[in-house]
Amino acid sequence: MAHAATTPTSRRWPRLVATLLALLFSAVALMSAAPAHAASQVGIDENDYRVSGIVRLDGDPLEGIRITVEGPGQSAEAITNAEGRWAIGVPERDTYVVTLDESTLPEGIAVVDETGEDETPNSREATVGPSGSVVANFFIGEGERATTNVGGQILDRLFLGLNFGLLLALVAIGLSLVFGTTGLSNFAHAELVAFGAIMLLVLSVFLELPLPLAILIALLLSMAMGWANDAALWKPLRRRGVGLIPMMIVSIGLSLAGRYLYQFFIGGETRQLPYATTTALNTGFYGLSVIDIASMAIAIIVLLAVAFFLLRTRLGKATRAVSDNPALAAASGIDVDRVIRIVWVMAGGLAGLGGILWAYFRPGVSWDMGFQILLLTFAAVVLGGLGTAFGALIGSIIVGLFVEMSTLVIAADMKYVGALVVLIVVLLVRPQGILGRKERIG
Repeated sequence: MAHAATTPTSRRWPRLVATLLALLFSAVALMSAAPAHAASQVGIDENDYRVSGIVRLDGDPLEGIRITVEGPGQSAEAITNAEGRWAIGVPERDTYVVTLDESTLPEGIAVVDETGEDETPNSREATVGPSGSVVANFFIGEGERATTNVGGQILDRLFLGLNFGLLLALVAIGLSLVFGTTGLSNFAHAELVAFGAIMLLVLSVFLELPLPLAILIALLLSMAMGWANDAALWKPLRRRGVGLIPMMIVSIGLSLAGRYLYQFFIGGETRQLPYATTTALNTGFYGLSVIDIASMAIAIIVLLAVAFFLLRTRLGKATRAVSDNPALAAASGIDVDRVIRIVWVMAGGLAGLGGILWAYFRPGVSWDMGFQILLLTFAAVVLGGLGTAFGALIGSIIVGLFVEMSTLVIAADMKYVGALVVLIVVLLVRPQGILGRKERIG
């Protein structure tokens, strides 16, 4: 009797569920096949390495240009987006042939040979290096090759190096203050840098808040993250008497965890902030854009404010006292824990601001962007003198200038290595750093 009681309505449920699932899978398939993303970025998620670049006509991006990448186990095409950018994932770290389809160029336009020696300027080789990526740009013109004399190139690199050094100083001063007051070499400082840029990406791009408001909120969240770092982890470890080396190892683990947590939430691709790639903002002043000039001005104002805080305010003087001798500062009535907490808040805010400026300098926001300048930050701190904020500033300017100026004589992929070589040479001559004090051992 139970079997005979089955109704037509109950038999419709499996068909209805199957129909809904089919519609759902069809919608997902259509969304996955959307050409807007796949056209300009091909095979990025499926491969570990990438070849990318930008196509410009007299400084303006060209959209709809077909780029082909061929090599070992790879043959793929991409179409440049509205910003003239393209990227193709490749399976191996090898040499690939990148070809621009001249039939997709506007009529009367040709690919410019930058060297004057290449018979096929629309095709070139690109070798994926240790970084896992390589850039192959195409500069398009009407047959005339734009060149810059040596003096102009030096000035270009000088201003870019100063810009990079100033944003690096924001990151390095926070790291140096933390080291000076706690003795901790915080490798997770890189994730504080990335945090500021990622929060701005979420607020300005995902949530579409006005850029000034998004920057303000991102900086406040960065300061809150610095406070939370100390309150939840480092202060309890200090109270338990954990040594500096175990704490440094904890910071390395925290750095790895934070980095891959960022990758889990925002993915492995590089995303752009508002106005980051807008060529209309170029000023023509030695390669600087409006954003570059604003970045330098903001960094200078903030650095002057930090100097005023350390030199003129009562709390700043207490911070310097704790950095010089925490035990003596505590005996003098200074609340060392309060000073350290404020230093962590400052470090978080400075790192967040440095991360935002770094995202515009690169340009782009990625999950590992903080780690990319971590060694340079440590180099600047050690070069200037461990625990000295003003030494970190000087070290950062030196590193930034050397990194950019060195590209005049060495390959761009080697510029960061050159900065570390300078660090080694300086430390051989002055082991305590530029502004560091000699320490007696034993």
